[in-house]
Amino acid sequence: MPQNALVRRLDHVAIAVRDLAEAVPLFHDLLGGKLIAGGDDERQGLRTIQLRYPPGIKIELIQPLTPDTRLAAYLEKHGPGFHHMTGFVSDVEEAVGALESRGFETVDTHTDSPYWRETYVRPSSGFGTLIQLASTELEWEEPVMPEGATVEDVVAGRIVWTDAKPAWKEETP
Repeated sequence: MPQNALVRRLDHVAIAVRDLAEAVPLFHDLLGGKLIAGGDDERQGLRTIQLRYPPGIKIELIQPLTPDTRLAAYLEKHGPGFHHMTGFVSDVEEAVGALESRGFETVDTHTDSPYWRETYVRPSSGFGTLIQLASTELEWEEPVMPEGATVEDVVAGRIVWTDAKPAWKEETP
């Protein structure tokens, strides 16, 4: 790895879908992805499912919750498919400084959460690729779902992101 590389680990690739229920039979059932995380992110208007495949590759399926979200606009313009890739960095502010000093434009930088800090390299600066760079102390290699939660619970909207972790929206059914 180059000495001044920002990314310490590539975490996942996100795929935009209109309906998780349509994507789950392929990505979970047939391709065998193991549920790592997922739920509704009401701040961004997304429902997500993150799946891990051997030897540790992860795919995140993302669906808009309402038609007025950025993701819904993206799907309207581009259709389903690759949306972004996420890499972990040690320090988001440092990464923004390094990127911008080299002429790469960053957007949507959020550093107010103690659990998840992020920025994005705009696709026009990322050679057509939206790149999310994040820093967190949370571990994302093993499942972080609430006990008993399934892919079906995520698809049905029974799981919500709370403090960067999935939790039941209501008491366990």
